[in-house]
This record gives sequence, C-alpha cells and structure tokens, in this order.
Amino acid sequence: MEITFTGKTALVTGAGSGIGEAIALGLAASGAAVVVQDLKLDAAERVAAAITAAGGKARPAAGDVADATEVERMVTEAAAWNGGLQLLVNNAGIGGPQAPVGEYPLDGWQRVIDVNLNAVFYGMRYAIPEMLKAGGGAIVNMASILGSVGFANSGAYVAAKHALLGLTRTAAMEYSAKGIRVNAIGPAFIDTPLLSALPPGAKEALVAAHPIGRLGRSDEVADLTQFLLSDRASFITGSYHLIDGGYCAQ
Repeated sequence: MEITFTGKTALVTGAGSGIGEAIALGLAASGAAVVVQDLKLDAAERVAAAITAAGGKARPAAGDVADATEVERMVTEAAAWNGGLQLLVNNAGIGGPQAPVGEYPLDGWQRVIDVNLNAVFYGMRYAIPEMLKAGGGAIVNMASILGSVGFANSGAYVAAKHALLGLTRTAAMEYSAKGIRVNAIGPAFIDTPLLSALPPGAKEALVAAHPIGRLGRSDEVADLTQFLLSDRASFITGSYHLIDGGYCAQ
C-alpha cells in the first residue's frame, strides 16, 4: 500500500536543513501540503521553493519554537492556510554546550530545555486542538538515542530527550482514542552538514560507535517518519522507534 498524504497539511519544525528538510521534502512528494518551519527564514524559503519547483505545495514559516506565542501563531496560520492541520513533526532541536553536570552553564541548560522539550510541548499544545477540529491526525516527536541512554557532557540534551519520551507517551494515552496518534523517533548520529564541523578523527569515532559501520542518513529518518504519520501505522501510538544502526543494542 502506497503512503499518501493527499489532502493533508503538515507542519515540520526545523525543516530548513538536515533531517527536517528530508522530512518536509518526503511529505510533499507524498502529497502533503507542507509548512516548512525554521528559525532562519531563508532556510525555510529555500526548502519551500524546492518543494514548489517539484510540483508540491509548501509555505515557509520562520520563528523560534521556544516561544509559545510564536508557536501558537504558526500553528494557527498553518491550519488556516490549507483548511486544517493533520500532521505535525516536532523536529527542531539543538545540541547545546558540552560540559559535566557540575559545570554546566545555566543559560545553556535553559536554552536546550526550551528548544528540545518546551517547544515540543508548545507544538502539541496548539496543534492538537486543530487536529481535533480536522477529525484527527498524527504527530512524530524527534527524540534521539539519547532518549534511552546517557552521554557524558550532554546533560541538558539527554534530560530533554528523556522527558520528551514521557510527554509523547502521555499525549498518546490522552488522544489516541480521539483519532490522534503520537510517536517518537530515536535517531543515532546522522550524516548531516553539522558533522562537518567536527575535529579530525571525531567523525570516524562516531562511525565506529555504530555496529552497522556507518552513520545514518536523513532520508532514512524521513522514511520512518512518513510511515509513522501514515495510515499504515494506524495501530502504532505512544511508542519510541530507534533508527540507530545497532547503537543501542550494544
């Protein structure tokens, strides 16, 4: 059965590059009208333009997902743009400072929690009422392998991703009977332009940490996201799906 989202509207946060861009492009190719959200307007416009050039329907949206007022605005505008909102991917996230818990900068902690956790709550807080109006929908929250394991010097990120899983499961329990499914994805290290800034040898070390012998690709995460959003996953909700090349099997 082919995955199709014809007639549905999707909002994808952090869609101006990397995993978010791949998700937005994939959803559009499967028929969804996509709101391409990013902190940077030029990045959102670039991806939206690529979708339009390929014959799809897209709208760029810029804003800070850590600001509840901005998230409410972008959700309201997304629903009004195409007659409803049925799909949400809370993908935006940041890594934050690297430091032990006893030395972690307070401002860094707050920003990571704001972007990686509070923003996910804001997205669901405002999107769920719109989905109920539309007769149902599906949500994917982008977690990480670090939603299930620890990672030294990344306390804020790990804490946010662990909390995101609890929020995902709770929302699934509350709304699945009302026609809204909520799931989370846990990617390992994905080969995106962000890794190009790593010091010599660091990327090779990351590759070695994955039993499959390579890093993941953005399109692989996008394919799993599409499946979980689609009717083919109609009995899947409240769950956490690793896509990690065996990282967490060790």
